[in-house]
Amino acid sequence: MLLQGKKLLITGVLTPQSLAYGIAEHALQQGADILLTGFGRAKSLTERSAKRLKPGLEVLELDVTNPEHFKALTESLKQRWDRVDGVLHGIAYAPDDALGGNFLNTPWESVQTAFRISAFSLKELAVACAPLMPPGGSIVTLDFDNRVAWPIYDWMGVCKAALESTVRYLARDLGPKGIRVNALAAGPLSTMAAKGIPGFKALEAGWGTQAPLGWSAKDSHDMVSRTACALLSDWLPSTTGEMIHVDGGYHAVGAPPVPPESVAGAQPAGTKPPSE
Repeated sequence: MLLQGKKLLITGVLTPQSLAYGIAEHALQQGADILLTGFGRAKSLTERSAKRLKPGLEVLELDVTNPEHFKALTESLKQRWDRVDGVLHGIAYAPDDALGGNFLNTPWESVQTAFRISAFSLKELAVACAPLMPPGGSIVTLDFDNRVAWPIYDWMGVCKAALESTVRYLARDLGPKGIRVNALAAGPLSTMAAKGIPGFKALEAGWGTQAPLGWSAKDSHDMVSRTACALLSDWLPSTTGEMIHVDGGYHAVGAPPVPPESVAGAQPAGTKPPSE
């Protein structure tokens, strides 16, 4: 199996609708041993999901805004495992006033919260786990391609752009240790996180029209989960600092297809118009 014997730390699992849940499920099917993280009141949701994934699956406490939790995480992993082969960073959050077209009015306090949880936490998680990762280790973060500005995404988009840059710098610094770091940029998916983004349905509705392979926000979880497991495996040993797209090809096409009827009678390229 693809992940036989691998020891993976997976963050970001809340409910079975979480993308991280699907990745954890596939990782177990592919032979991995996994640990989850959660914190605060939401930890009860993670623990409930853990029971569905596998009886006895442990959930470690991790609040990414608390530096002491990262130190405790390293110690917890040492006690339970002799190494960590892979890490999934599936953590992101932005306050309501940092989304939905409020870009010019968002206060620094909300931006700071979004940045710390959604981007800086990747660096903190990598630093906590890297000492336990052997050569061949893999860190994967869940992303939404932000090389362009999107409607409604606002400061979360800025944070995702920072996340993508963080991936490249981590790849630079951890590469000599044999550790790979990559981002997985999925198309829009029906998750709890998506429900918190104003106007998400409108973005989702047009995605399948432009994506050459099509796209379903409800049915594409499986493809994303399988790609994440491939990145966590040994099958991409020289791939690092990358943003891997699983979006049906949307990112490669500049605009939705033009209906044939709208170009009917158009003058073929390179021909001269008829003379009067």
